[in-house]
Amino acid sequence: VQLQASGGGLVQAGDSLTLSCTASLRSLFNYTFAWFRQAPGREREFVAAIGRSSDSTNYADSVKGRFTISRDNAKNTIYLQMNSLKVDDTAVYYCAPRLGSIQLGSRYYKSWGRGTQVTVSS
Repeated sequence: VQLQASGGGLVQAGDSLTLSCTASLRSLFNYTFAWFRQAPGREREFVAAIGRSSDSTNYADSVKGRFTISRDNAKNTIYLQMNSLKVDDTAVYYCAPRLGSIQLGSRYYKSWGRGTQVTVSS
């Protein structure tokens, strides 16, 4: 599985970014996807997930109301719309697929691609 996250960058607090994750998977609709992030010196943490049907989503409390996860199976792409960014959102963001239901722990996801760096300045 090849996963390519993109869309990161350097922004100011309050700005928005949209991350994309393209996955080289057949039948993308069979997979749940999640976004995780990892800041320097910290463990990888759950950000958001979307089930096989797009009406099933889950968000970390820290991003709820600011971030929106979505998917376009025809384009093999998962998105993370990030609004009202905060300095604490600074991290490398990763996407990961899994067969099965949404799980919040990174140990449930076996495939990780290169992440994309998001840096939010004050």
